[in-house]
Amino acid sequence: MAETAVAKSDSQNWTKVITAKKRLLDLHLRDVWDYRYLIKMFVKRDFIVTYKQTILGPLWYLVQPLITAVMYMFIFGKMAKVGTDGVPFILFYFAGTMLWTYFTACLDSCSKVFTLNQNVFGKVYFPRLTSPIATCGFHMIKLAIQFILLAVIFLYTIFIQKHQINISLLALTFPLIVLWIGILGGSLGLIISSLTTKYRDLNILLGFGIQLGMYATPVVYPLSELPEKFSWLAYANPMCAPIEYFRIAFYGAGHLDSSIVLTSLGITFALAFFGLVLFTRNERNFVDVI
Repeated sequence: MAETAVAKSDSQNWTKVITAKKRLLDLHLRDVWDYRYLIKMFVKRDFIVTYKQTILGPLWYLVQPLITAVMYMFIFGKMAKVGTDGVPFILFYFAGTMLWTYFTACLDSCSKVFTLNQNVFGKVYFPRLTSPIATCGFHMIKLAIQFILLAVIFLYTIFIQKHQINISLLALTFPLIVLWIGILGGSLGLIISSLTTKYRDLNILLGFGIQLGMYATPVVYPLSELPEKFSWLAYANPMCAPIEYFRIAFYGAGHLDSSIVLTSLGITFALAFFGLVLFTRNERNFVDVI
C-alpha cells in the first residue's frame, strides 16, 4: 500500500504527460506554444547552418532575387514587352520574385520535414509541428532582409528617378500578406510531406510543379495581362491574390476582385486544416514507414 501511495504521489508531480493522439482533430496545438523556445532554437540553427561556410553569408538573400529580377527585366520587360501596369521594371519583378521565392521556400522546406528530421523525430519527443513552423519563420527572416532592399530601390525610384508611385494605406497590411503566403506554402508543404513518407517520387513532381506554377502566377506579368479565357487561373491559383494585392498596396497598380481574394483565403484555410490533420495523423507512424 505504501509503494502504491508513493507511485500515485509521484504521478501527480509530472509537468508534462504525453499521450497518443486518438481523435481526428486532436492536434495538440497548445503543445506548440509550450515549446515556442524550441522554434526559436530551430530558426537560429537553420540560419547558422545555411550560411556558416559561405563567403557572402546572408547577402545571398539579396543577390539571388536581385539577379533574377534583372534577368526578368531584360527577358520579359525589354524583349517580350510584357506590361507592368506602369510600375518600374525593377520594382515589379523584384517584388514578384521575392514573394514567389518565399512561397516556394516554405513549400519545399515543409514538404521535406519528415525526411530531413527523421533522425531527430525518432529519438526524442517534442511537438513535430514546431519544425515546419520554425522553417517558415527562417524564411520570413530572409523575406524581411529582401524587403529592406526593395524599400531602398523604392526610395531610389521615387526621389532619384522622380517616378510617381501611389503607395496606399494597404501597405500597412504587409505582415498579413507575409502570414498569408507563409500559411499557404507551409500548409501545402505539410500535405505533401504526409504523402512523400510513402511515395518519394512526389518530390520530383513537386520540383516540376513549382517551375510550372510560377508561370500560372502573376510573377513576371500583372493580372491584367492574363487573357480572359484564362481568368479562371486567378481563382484556381491561390498565390495570384497575395502577389497582386502587394502590388496594389505598394505601387497603386493593378486590379483585384474581392471574389479572388476571398477564394484564395478560403483555399488557404482549407489547406491549413487538411495539412494539420494529415501531418498530425502521419507523425504517429512515420518512423515505421520512412
